[in-house]
Amino acid sequence: MHYVYILKSMEDSNKIYVGVTNNIERRLRQHNITPTCAYTKSYAPWNMIIYTAFRDQKKAFGFEKYLKSHAGKAFLKKHLI
Repeated sequence: MHYVYILKSMEDSNKIYVGVTNNIERRLRQHNITPTCAYTKSYAPWNMIIYTAFRDQKKAFGFEKYLKSHAGKAFLKKHLI
């Protein structure tokens, strides 16, 4: 399975992060314990807000790309966060 996930910073509740992974627990640990992503490192720790599972990797990456677009960000704010 492939997961598109949304994180919200515990330090700054206005900061969210959208990502994709095949191991949701490991990826959350990476964002919080050993941050390697420059953006998430700055606003750690993070809470998982929501994740969606996809069987198809291409669809997961497509959904992630949409959520990072202008329209996707509006959708996030209106319906998910």
